[in-house]
Amino acid sequence: MAIGHESTDPPTTVPPELYRKIAWRILPLLVVCYLFAYIDRVNIGFAKLQMAQDIGISEAVYGLAAGVFFVGYVIFEVPSNLLLRRIGTRKTVFRIMLLWGITSAAMLFVHDATSFYVLRFLLGVFEAGFAPGIIFYLTLWFPRARMGAAMAVLMIPGPLGSMIGGPVSALLMTGMDGSAGLAGWQWMFLLEGLPCVLLAFVVLKFLPNGPGDARWLTAHERTLVEGAITTGQENGEHRFRKVLTDPRVYGLAVGYFCLISGLYGVAFWLPTILSENGIESVVAIGLWSAAPYAVALVLMRVLARHSDATGERRLHIVVPTFIGAAGMAVAAVTGSTFALSMTALIVSTACMWGAYTVFWSVPSTFLTGDAAAGGIAFINSIGLLGGFFSPTLIGYVKETTGSTEIGLLTLVGLLVVGGISLTVTRIRTGAAPAPLAAGAEGLR
Repeated sequence: MAIGHESTDPPTTVPPELYRKIAWRILPLLVVCYLFAYIDRVNIGFAKLQMAQDIGISEAVYGLAAGVFFVGYVIFEVPSNLLLRRIGTRKTVFRIMLLWGITSAAMLFVHDATSFYVLRFLLGVFEAGFAPGIIFYLTLWFPRARMGAAMAVLMIPGPLGSMIGGPVSALLMTGMDGSAGLAGWQWMFLLEGLPCVLLAFVVLKFLPNGPGDARWLTAHERTLVEGAITTGQENGEHRFRKVLTDPRVYGLAVGYFCLISGLYGVAFWLPTILSENGIESVVAIGLWSAAPYAVALVLMRVLARHSDATGERRLHIVVPTFIGAAGMAVAAVTGSTFALSMTALIVSTACMWGAYTVFWSVPSTFLTGDAAAGGIAFINSIGLLGGFFSPTLIGYVKETTGSTEIGLLTLVGLLVVGGISLTVTRIRTGAAPAPLAAGAEGLR
C-alpha cells in the first residue's frame, strides 16, 4: 500500500479543544527555537557577501564550509535522539541550544579556511538531534491524523527563518559594520547566536518532556492524550534495530536526501545567485531572498491541511517535488532573464518546502517508541547528507566554471530521483483513512 494510504487513528474521545490547548502551549516555543536554529544554520549565505573578501576564502572553500556542518550533524544525530529517550526532551533541547548558540556566536572569530571549517563542523555536532528530536517529541502529543497540521506549524521556521533572516542579516551587516572594531558579518553572527543561549534556559524551565509531565493538563486530559497516542501505535514497529532492515526507511531517506539537496542548494547560494543577477545592495539581496519563502509559507499550510483532511500523503509529497524540479530547471537556464528566473526559483522553493512539510507526517505511521526516535533521526541523518553535498557541489562547480547553472541542473536531477523514490516507497499500515472533518480543526 503506497504512502498515500496509511491508516489514521481510530476515533477517540479527545476533544479538538484539548489539541488546541496543547498546540498553543508547546508549539510557539518550539517554533521560536527552530527559527533561530535555521537562521544560525544558513546565515553564512549572507556573511559570505562580506567575509569572503575579508578573510580571503574561495567559492569552493565557502561551499565546503557550508556543507561540513552536516557532517558533524549526521555523525551525532542518531545517538542524540536515542539519548533523548533516556533523559527527556527538555534536557536534550537545553543542551543542544546552549552549545549551538555559543558556537554560532563564536563564528565571529573566523579568520581563515581552517577556523571556518572547524566552527561549522562543531555547529553541526552541537545541533545534532534537534530537528528529529522535536519531530519525535510531537509524536508524543499528536496522533497520526493530526501530525500533518502539527508539522506544518513546526516547519514554519524554515521558510520564515530565510524570509526574515535575510533582511535582518543584511541590516545587521550594513548597520553594524565597523562598530567596536568588528565587521558587519561578525556582528551578525554574534547577535543571531546569543538569543539561542537565552532560549536554552527558557526551554529548561517551561518545556514538559511529554503529556505526563505537563502540569497545565489535568489528570483526565493526560489520560486522554496518552490513550490516543497508544491506540495509534498498536501496529507500529517499536524496536530500533528493525529500522536498519526496513526498506521503507531507506526509500524515505533517499527521497529526503534529494529534497534536502534542493532546499539547501537554494538556501546557501540564493544571495550569491541574486548578486550575480545584478542585485548589488546587500539590503536589496536580503529583501529579494525573502520572496520564495513567503510563498512557501502559504503553500506549506495549504498542502498540510489538505493532506490531513484527505488522509493522502504520497501525492502531496511527490507532485510538489517534481514541480520543484521543473521550476529549478527553468531558473537554471533563464539566469539572464531575472524576472523569469526569479519566478521559477520562487515556485521551486515553495514546492520543495511544501513537500518537506508533508514528508515528516509519514514516518510516524509505522515507527513508534525507540524505533520512532532512532528511525526519524536515521532518515534525517541520511537526508541531511544532501545538505553537505549540494552546497559543496555548487561551490566546486562555480569555482571551476564561474557559473552556478550546472550545479543547479544537477540538483534538478536529484529532485527527480527523489520524487521517483518517494513514489515507489510503500507503507502497509491498514485501511485508507476517512477525512478528518471537524476533528482536524484542533491545530488550525
